[in-house]
Amino acid sequence: MHRNIGGFARNLTMRALSPFLRFLVRDAIVALLLLLAWRADGELRATGTGGVTATVVAVTAGLLTTLVGFFAHEWGHLLGAVWAGGIVHAPRRLHSPFLFFFDVAKSDRRAFLAMSYGGYAASAVALAVIMISVPWRASSGLTALVATSLGVLATFAIEVPTTVRVARGGPLPSGGVFADASGHPAARR
Repeated sequence: MHRNIGGFARNLTMRALSPFLRFLVRDAIVALLLLLAWRADGELRATGTGGVTATVVAVTAGLLTTLVGFFAHEWGHLLGAVWAGGIVHAPRRLHSPFLFFFDVAKSDRRAFLAMSYGGYAASAVALAVIMISVPWRASSGLTALVATSLGVLATFAIEVPTTVRVARGGPLPSGGVFADASGHPAARR
């Protein structure tokens, strides 16, 4: 085993992340679709093309941007959890809205907090990249900015109180994306 501060090399191995490769491929395909949508949007704006097609492309580019931001948030959670030695389980279905289940029965408070902070850091980076890179005056850019901002606010309103409670010594959460007391993700029952 490699020795490293925080166990990064030990915990973030291909073995630990291999169950998630199919999700990486899924997310890469969505990111490619995002790039194609932004390219089409740029070409339509450059030629002054309007109408229904331009609107659909603009909204699609904006919403795909938000979806990729959500994926970044989930990957941040996963990397934080695995980095800190948390036990995670991949969903059975590729269309799961969540990237993983966090096993509260086998993981500790430190891993939970690292998982939480990883998602928040990834969201902050994604929001900064979106704010810097999207065209603010275009419908696509406004869609991306508004939808992503609302998503970040909703995520923080839902997740931050739990993180604060756990950081102050409260119990780890259960149910939903958190494994139950037997160590099995609730969705796998």
